[in-house]
Amino acid sequence: MLVILGWFALFPPQDPAPVEPTSTETTAQGIATAPNAEVATGVPTVDGEPADSRTAALGKTDRIQIKTSRVEGSLSLIGGRFDDLRLLDYNVELNDPSEKVTLLSPAGGPNAYYALYGWAPAGGLDFADVPGANTPWEVESGDVLTTESPVTLMWDNGKGLIFRRTIAIDDDYMFSIRQGVENTTDADVRVQPYGIVAREGEPETIGFYILHEGVVRASDGEIQEIDYDDMPDLDADGSEGGNVDKIKVADNGWIGFTDKYWMTTLVPAPGSPFTSVAKYTPSNDVYQTDMRQPTMTIAAGTTAETMSSMFAGAKEWATIKKYQDDQGVEQFVDSIDWGMFFFLTKPIFQVLHWLNAQIGNMGWSIIGLTLVIKAILFPLAYKSYSSMARMKELQPEMEKLKERAGDDRQKMQQEMMKLYKEKKVNPAAGCLPILLQIPIFFSLYKVIFVTIELRHAPFFGWIEDLSAPDPTSILNLFGLLPWSAPDPASFFAIFSIGVFPILMGVTMWLQQKLNPAPTDKTQAQIFAWMPWVFMFMLGQFASGLVVYWVANNTITFIQQYSIMRLQGVKPDIFGNILSGFKRKKAQEK
Repeated sequence: MLVILGWFALFPPQDPAPVEPTSTETTAQGIATAPNAEVATGVPTVDGEPADSRTAALGKTDRIQIKTSRVEGSLSLIGGRFDDLRLLDYNVELNDPSEKVTLLSPAGGPNAYYALYGWAPAGGLDFADVPGANTPWEVESGDVLTTESPVTLMWDNGKGLIFRRTIAIDDDYMFSIRQGVENTTDADVRVQPYGIVAREGEPETIGFYILHEGVVRASDGEIQEIDYDDMPDLDADGSEGGNVDKIKVADNGWIGFTDKYWMTTLVPAPGSPFTSVAKYTPSNDVYQTDMRQPTMTIAAGTTAETMSSMFAGAKEWATIKKYQDDQGVEQFVDSIDWGMFFFLTKPIFQVLHWLNAQIGNMGWSIIGLTLVIKAILFPLAYKSYSSMARMKELQPEMEKLKERAGDDRQKMQQEMMKLYKEKKVNPAAGCLPILLQIPIFFSLYKVIFVTIELRHAPFFGWIEDLSAPDPTSILNLFGLLPWSAPDPASFFAIFSIGVFPILMGVTMWLQQKLNPAPTDKTQAQIFAWMPWVFMFMLGQFASGLVVYWVANNTITFIQQYSIMRLQGVKPDIFGNILSGFKRKKAQEK
């Protein structure tokens, strides 16, 4: 540690320079809007802006503004695309309200990500007879899409078919889309409604194995996830010009793309059959999800309509649970990646969410959750710590056995087992609470990592984001020395541990001093190093997880100390610490 501090004193890392926003290269443009549909074309240059910028892409079409208390953006009248949406409750950077999270972006600009609706022709119709990706829609009613004022778009194909699309939005993130066809001809027509969510080029992902990012869908009670990396390996379908995975959904389902915190999902009306499609088109590098509804026959002189919804927003547990419970979007809560320990992660999060609603601070809620977990596990802990107290009483006799057995390990083990049997002590009893803590620890880590409720959630003081590592660093004496902490991506970041990781190591070390020391020297050395190894291992983990670990160690220490006193054992913690140092000095000599 002294060497590292000396290095940073001689060569302190520079503070990162502010990065000017730049435009990324334009992605492949165009998307098949339905089986065998037309392809959208390129984007012209807009004066004053780079041709591949987001602003230029937005400026090439007439638009209807979208404005609510939670989202803002616009709807393109070319294709009627949802391709401009920002989430007003979420900042890109902590404590910087200047830039909001952008969810949807138009084709022709960077990170193109959009949704569109249309009709596929059937019977004697062709694609020129139905609206698609490049159809110029007209505004029939409404000028701004708000929670109070829906908008209606209209397109007349000039051959007796009039298409209408009425779009509404609620107070959160759910759009309602009613598509209608008015048949003024003297013959029946057949068309198939569909919805598409598309991403041009593979998006940047966190790439962490415990988090799914890509396609997520529910199909009649079954959840399926497909990573972006796996989409090019879907079964090739020559008729559609890409790799396609189709599922026939009989009653209930939905499909879309999920990121860590955000999601865009197509949701048919509950009880409606549809074909759920995940598709990758290598020719233009487009990742796509389709909701293909059944083909409809519109009799001459009549009008037919179909309803569906689109969720585009943050994966807030309370919000998506409301859609699941109130609107019948089955398994919508499972769009959050709860992981293999879902039977633990779900109830853990629900308790944490309830505690936060009562307390109003996620950090204190994590500590409250720790108290709840420790209370549930207390009966097992009581038995375990009682057994460990008796083990502590046997420590003098164990030392005598060790002296008598010398280097004969077999004899030592036999004598120890005999002593345990006589005193009715189970040496493995102390392992049970630790074993139960392992899945709880992983589950809590999963909850803190994937749920948006922890994003940018403050605790107190320097902890302003419980989903990020402790920002303090021992390498600059927690801000007292005049240089910044190393970049998180650098090698030295592992040594840049903050206050809470150090507290975790200290509390874990103190907790060890309550336990009888292992008789085997190798085991004793491993246990002695374990707190400090964990301190560095967890130093770059989310601070919320480290807060839990510190609280857990502290409560465990209090519980164990109290139970041992009740059992008649008075732990000499400071004596154990001093004797540990003496043993080290003796070994060095």
